[in-house]
Amino acid sequence: MTKIRTAAVIGSGVMGSGIAAHLANVGIPVLLLDIVPAQLQPQEEAAGLTLDHPKVRNRFALNAMDKLKKTNPAPLYSEAFAERITPGNLEDDLAKLGSVDWIIEVIVENLQAKQQLISRIESVWKPGTIVSSNTSGISINAMVQSASPEFKKHFLGTHFFNPPRYMKLLEVIPNEQTDPAIVAFMTDFCEKKLGKGVVQAKDTPNFIGNRIGTYGLLVTLREMLASGYSVEEVDAVTGPAMGRPKSATFRTLDLVGLDTFVHVANNVFDLVTDPAEKEIFNTPAILKTMVEKGWIGEKQGQGFYKKVKSEAGKEIQSLDLNTMEYSASRKISSGSLEAAKQAKGTVGKLKALLGAKDRYSDLAWNILKPVLLYSAEKLDEIADSIVEIDHALKWGFNWDLGPFETWDAIGLKRSVERMEAEGSKVPDWVKAWIAAGHDSFYENRGGQSFYYLKNEFRGVETRPELISLASLKQQNKVIRSNSGASLIDIGDGVACLEFHSPNNAIGADILTMIQQSVDEVRSNYRGMVVANEGKNFCVGANVMLLLMEAQDGEWDEVDGIIRLFQNSMLKLKRLEKPVVAAPHKMTLGGGVEACMPADQIIFSAETYYGLVEVGVGLIPAGGGCKELALLASQQVRDPEVDLQPWINAIFETVAMAKVSTSGHDTKRLGFMRAQDSVVVNPDHRIYEAKQAVLRMEAAGYTPPAQEKIRVVGENGKAVMQIAAYTMRQGGYISEHDQLIANKLAHVLAGGNVPAGTLVSEQYMLDLEREAFLSLCGEQKTQQRMQYMLSKGKALRN
Repeated sequence: MTKIRTAAVIGSGVMGSGIAAHLANVGIPVLLLDIVPAQLQPQEEAAGLTLDHPKVRNRFALNAMDKLKKTNPAPLYSEAFAERITPGNLEDDLAKLGSVDWIIEVIVENLQAKQQLISRIESVWKPGTIVSSNTSGISINAMVQSASPEFKKHFLGTHFFNPPRYMKLLEVIPNEQTDPAIVAFMTDFCEKKLGKGVVQAKDTPNFIGNRIGTYGLLVTLREMLASGYSVEEVDAVTGPAMGRPKSATFRTLDLVGLDTFVHVANNVFDLVTDPAEKEIFNTPAILKTMVEKGWIGEKQGQGFYKKVKSEAGKEIQSLDLNTMEYSASRKISSGSLEAAKQAKGTVGKLKALLGAKDRYSDLAWNILKPVLLYSAEKLDEIADSIVEIDHALKWGFNWDLGPFETWDAIGLKRSVERMEAEGSKVPDWVKAWIAAGHDSFYENRGGQSFYYLKNEFRGVETRPELISLASLKQQNKVIRSNSGASLIDIGDGVACLEFHSPNNAIGADILTMIQQSVDEVRSNYRGMVVANEGKNFCVGANVMLLLMEAQDGEWDEVDGIIRLFQNSMLKLKRLEKPVVAAPHKMTLGGGVEACMPADQIIFSAETYYGLVEVGVGLIPAGGGCKELALLASQQVRDPEVDLQPWINAIFETVAMAKVSTSGHDTKRLGFMRAQDSVVVNPDHRIYEAKQAVLRMEAAGYTPPAQEKIRVVGENGKAVMQIAAYTMRQGGYISEHDQLIANKLAHVLAGGNVPAGTLVSEQYMLDLEREAFLSLCGEQKTQQRMQYMLSKGKALRN
């Protein structure tokens, strides 16, 4: 059976080093190779190095590894994972390719160069080793036309999208002779081990994602030029209003790089033969001009946008394509855009945008229509099903809906009638499907999904690792529910507590459901998972409610809210059944405190986890301080060992509102416990959490014994407060920051007791609540809360 335990990446540019970093992220040792430099650099000469020195010969790979640690957003889950990457070069280390399990070619997008490299790889290739090319569109078959049949069986395309850590899409492209077993293995491996959304593409120009995505961008640019829209107008329409990223069209192009985009477009232009299609991919003169000027986007400081410093601070300017001059960007608004903004969900936004008859509604339709028609026209040529196309655009371009899902959303039959009335040619298979009585490409029947395939509905294959709470709710698996949360039966005697309030902010509704869920699971289930499918796991407590009560002086109400929060978390922790939390993306403040009572936390790799209450002038009071103090006490059980360094580290993490950059990074910040783990594929986290519950229950689960917390006491508090005083004197923090820090130090230290005192969890919770209430009464804290609610960022006052 094929296994991938080690890998090699050839080409240490941005993409190659990014792929190497992600392999290192998931625990695969990787060899990173590049060419040998032909000349010394001045600093190498100054250091007395020669062209034969390993530092010179491995320069490109070594420099790439240095950049990995400085790049933002970080390609590595943890800087320490860079140790899994070994730099080298293609002259000295070529033979080492014979000892790895997967070789990935990531060199320049040039067919001849790739063919030459593949020939060299085959000269040292160990039969059975998988070899792949990370190309964005060059023919996979052409690359290996001179290779042996056995080599071809093990060769395929694996097109990662940039940046490899963050972009979900990975296109797998077999050549004509790739062993189907290899394709199946790589699909499974890349999904489970690398956490990717894998689509199988055909060996056609630019495959699926870039074929449709590039077409859509070019259509948008041509419509803009033909109808006189500005850069800001196009981006106002092609962003969230259409279910696309905030970067919309031109910010996306600036991020990608206009030079890169032109290269990708030219690849299709050079290879397609249909004149009409060829004309669309003929790069507009304006793009060629911008590339010639070096205005290629963010990497050169300007493209369709540029940032400039003005008297008011930093200003974003946009390019006027008529004058080729920059001016301050302006905010765009209209009836259709406002209607889309107010509508709920992507389907609602699209209908609102297209339903209003104004200039921007026309723009949306005129760029959406050709993309839908082109996707339908190219279906059999580029993919085996509409699912691959929809997934490619959602996972590779961050669209909320793929082309065929979009067609369903706006009404298939009605939109086709409009297209034909406007003289557009609709593919025959689409008209035949409608004539057969269908008005959608997808159907849902009692929670089971079906999709169009060869003139019939085919059931979407379900995998055990993919547990969909939305589908389970459609199957009437909801046990209990209120406005903020639901308890859902996810099978095998396990229930899942799902938050679904706005932004998953924790209020009385969620807390009530936690308490009810504990009672339900205690009586009728084997255990509980705490997870949801929101954009973020939980952004914290309901700050608006707290602020309103504080401003009204309703201190008994505030005290009641905090007591309810603390008691709910304590009740969850004391449940006699196993509880596993599976957070993802933003998990902040109260979201962290909702995970802490769990017996195990399974972090998604992309979990940004931190107690950030100081940002709104408060301290954690839902058990966060108590749980961190307990964890420190458990880690330093020997009373002769000084506990202060552990508490100091916690104090720094909470006082500075530090947030992890990944699930793995929670360990650096002191949040990860020995039993906690990380899952790379976010779609698998609920399944993995459920399995953890079942394992604990099968092993004869016993709730953790209640234990006292050893604290550093009054002397330890003084140590932390002196640190805060020093920061204040140095001008690093404000007077209010110091007040918050002093309150935090008092709680973490266990109050005014002697060092080494053993205190109860309830005692620590009382300290938390007392400090929290006193800070709520501070005017500057209320200002911070108000600022966060209105501006979405922290106020330093």
